[in-house]
Amino acid sequence: MVIKPKIRGFICTNAHPVGCAAHVKEQIDYVKSQGQLENGPKNVLVIGASTGYGLASRITAAFGAGAKTLGIFFEKEGTEKKTGSAGWYNTAAFQAEAEAAGLWSKNINGDAFSNELKEKTVATIKEELGKVDLVIYSLASPRRTDPNTGETYSSVLKPIGNSVTTKNLNTSKRIIDEVKVEAANDEEIANTVKVMGGEDWEMWLDALQQADVLADGFKTSAYTYIGKELTWPIYGHATIGKAKEDLDRAAAAIKEKTASLKGEAYVSSLNAVVTQASSAIPIMPLYISGLFKVMKEDGTYEGTIEQIDGLFRENLYGENPRFDDGGHLFQNYKELEDDVQARVQTIWDTVDTDSIDDLTDYVSYHNEFLKLFGFGIDSVDYDADVNPVADIELV
Repeated sequence: MVIKPKIRGFICTNAHPVGCAAHVKEQIDYVKSQGQLENGPKNVLVIGASTGYGLASRITAAFGAGAKTLGIFFEKEGTEKKTGSAGWYNTAAFQAEAEAAGLWSKNINGDAFSNELKEKTVATIKEELGKVDLVIYSLASPRRTDPNTGETYSSVLKPIGNSVTTKNLNTSKRIIDEVKVEAANDEEIANTVKVMGGEDWEMWLDALQQADVLADGFKTSAYTYIGKELTWPIYGHATIGKAKEDLDRAAAAIKEKTASLKGEAYVSSLNAVVTQASSAIPIMPLYISGLFKVMKEDGTYEGTIEQIDGLFRENLYGENPRFDDGGHLFQNYKELEDDVQARVQTIWDTVDTDSIDDLTDYVSYHNEFLKLFGFGIDSVDYDADVNPVADIELV
């Protein structure tokens, strides 16, 4: 099968197995180039391990610290007639690279919100690892079924209080237009917290603690994006922001519950980067395109793997971790510098359709978007016939 990208709106509906493997290899090579991660984790559980920051966390733990990794994800396998999801191909590539490097890794594919999958994970840890000393929670889902009630909740990307009309980079038409987003009602806010907040992270740690598979002094982190004034109307001070606040509540609850283990629970604040999730959020494509322009000019821009490798080395396992005013591990400090934000704001205020390429680095944004699905990588022959079936050994 010859596979070309099929883009609809803010998503790509197919993926390239060879391209995904090349993208994973790029990230592995970066981590290895940074040297050994001293005093890093030994046995790692990554919940949401197949794309974005979760995948980068698994790569950093394995190839930076030599850790054993158990990855949890919900991905679609390819068939002879249809490609699988990018996360499936990413995991297949990670598995192959880990095996070649002599690193232990196993995978569980299914609904991470369910009790059944938590039970399968606990059983695997008991049998294969004994205990885990790092738990990364990096799920991104538009809906969640509460395993105890059976009720399904859907999240929304809406402001709170008043509707917002804002400048927008329409990636389908490649124009600057405006988008109006109506304010969320109370039910929508509550549902978004249910899906994207800290309840499931807390339930995971409860299950792991009750099964006695958390090591003394373990660490756990969920990831957040906070941003500054430019992104607050639809991100920070909005339904997503409320969900992110609930991560703080969960972190405090986890730390209190695991005090006897001297556990550490953090919310880590990370850069705005191109992910499948961020591409769906109004404001973010234009903001990130402007951010690319500014930070690449300064030589300070960090993508997904650079952020996570830095988080592990400087903060999670560093001697002097950096915290922001909200008590989060502060990895996106370069993005939030006043000068950087001011220059992005200037771009935002002045850019129009005719000046997209001059004032922003939308080209890099689009290239990073394509790479999420294994496209746009120079070393890959996209005219070649490839097999869309990739094997993963699953628990």
